[in-house]
Amino acid sequence: MGESMTDKGRMEDLDPEPRTEELLEELLASEKTTQYLNSHVFSERSFSDYLSEMIESKGLKRADVFRKADIGYTYGYQLVEGIRGNPSRDFVLRFAFGMALNIRECDRLLQAADKSRLYPKNRRDAIIMFCLERHTTLMEVNDELYARGERTLTDED
Repeated sequence: MGESMTDKGRMEDLDPEPRTEELLEELLASEKTTQYLNSHVFSERSFSDYLSEMIESKGLKRADVFRKADIGYTYGYQLVEGIRGNPSRDFVLRFAFGMALNIRECDRLLQAADKSRLYPKNRRDAIIMFCLERHTTLMEVNDELYARGERTLTDED
C-alpha cells in the first residue's frame, strides 16, 4: 500500500545490485573520483559465473534451461562451466528466454558476456524486450521476430 511503481518494480527485482542510474547519480555527486571508487567494490563477473548464479537463484535445472533455450547440453554445460568462451549475443539471449529473465537480468547477462545491451531504439531489440517482459518462450519470440521480418534468435545455428 502506498508504494510507487518504482518501489514495487524494485521489490520484485530479485537482483540486489544497485541500478546503473543510482550509481551514476552517486558518481556525479561525488567531489572526487576517489570518494566514489573507495566506496564501491568493482568486480567483473564472468559469463559462466553469472549464468550459474542465475540458474541457481531461480531454482532451475541446467538441462531444463538448455532445452528451453534450444542449446545442446554439451555446449550449454561447457558455457556454464567456463570451458568455452563467451557465446554470441543471440545465444546469450536464448539463455535469457530459457530462464525467463526480465530485461534488467538479461542486460546483466549480456554485459557479463561482453555483448551489447538491449536497445529499445533498435527494432529487433525492441521486439526481444517486449517478449522478455511478457515471459514468452523462445519459439514465441522467434515467431514474433520472423513475422516482423527480423532475424530469429536461432538463425545462426
